[in-house]
Amino acid sequence: MKYTISKDEAGKRLDIVIPKMNEFLTRSHVKRLIDEGHVLVNGEQVKASHKTKEGDLVEVTIPADLSSEVKAENIPLDIVYEDDDIIVVNKPRGMVSHPAPGNYGHTLANALKYHNHGLPVYLAHRLDKDTSGLILAARSEAVRFTLARQFKERSVSKKYIALVHGVMKQDAGSIEANIGRNPKNRQKMTVLQSSPTKKSRYALTLYKVLKRYKKYTLVELDLKTGRTHQIRVHLTHIGHPLVGDQTYGKRSDELGLKGQFLHAGKIVFSHPVTKKLVKFETDLPEDLEKVLKML
Repeated sequence: MKYTISKDEAGKRLDIVIPKMNEFLTRSHVKRLIDEGHVLVNGEQVKASHKTKEGDLVEVTIPADLSSEVKAENIPLDIVYEDDDIIVVNKPRGMVSHPAPGNYGHTLANALKYHNHGLPVYLAHRLDKDTSGLILAARSEAVRFTLARQFKERSVSKKYIALVHGVMKQDAGSIEANIGRNPKNRQKMTVLQSSPTKKSRYALTLYKVLKRYKKYTLVELDLKTGRTHQIRVHLTHIGHPLVGDQTYGKRSDELGLKGQFLHAGKIVFSHPVTKKLVKFETDLPEDLEKVLKML
C-alpha cells in the first residue's frame, strides 16, 4: 500500500497519519508495523514518531504473519455472498469482529479464516460487537487495499436500521458533528468542537424515519463517514439514543434486548476486481423483529 503525504498531513507523526489514510489499521497496529520495519518513508525505515513532510511516499506492507496470528475456528457463518476476491457476511449480534485484548478468539475473523481453509481473510471494515449485519472482507491484501480506498473516498454506501428512544419529529435529516475521544473517559467517544486542543474528526450521518411508535422511532441511517461509534454518539447527541445501548444510551432494559437495536442491513460498493456496482441486503434478525412486533 502506497500513500503520498498531503499538505494537511505534513508535520504529523507517522503513526497518527497512517490510520487516517487507512481506517482499517489501528494506531497500535501501525506502530508495530513501523517497529518491525514494514513501513518505509521515501524508501527508508523510520520511527513511529517520525514527522511527515508534504510529498513523502509512505509504503506499508502487511506481513502474512500478522494475519496468520488469527487462529482458524470452526464457527458457523451466514455467508451472503462470496467469490475468489471477497466475502460478504451477515454478522450476528454479540460476535466481536476482530481479535483484540479481552477477545482473542471466537471472533468473526477467526471464523472467516476457518471458512477460507486457513488462509488469511482481511476485514474491510468493522461492526461493534452488539451490532448485527453485513461486513465485507477481502481474500487478499491487494483487494483489501482497493476496498479501503473506496471507504476512504466515501464511495461505499452503508445503511443501518435502528430503533431509538423518543419520537422523532422530522421525517428525515442529517447529523453533522465532529467526533473524538471523550476527554473524561478515553474508552468512549463524544461530539467535540474542532479546535487545536480537542482532537476530533468530521462525521456525517443521514437519517430517515421508517415508523413511529408511542415512545420509539424506527429509522434508516445512511453513514457518510465511518468514525468509531458514530451512529451511537450522533443519535445520543440529538437526544434519541439507541435502544439497548448500555454505553451511550439509557441503561434500562424495558424491551428485553440483550444489546443495542442496530442492524447493518445494506451495503453498496464497486467490486474491487470486476469494477461493477454490487448491492447486498439482509433482513433484521429474529430477535429484533420480535421487538417491533411487540411494539
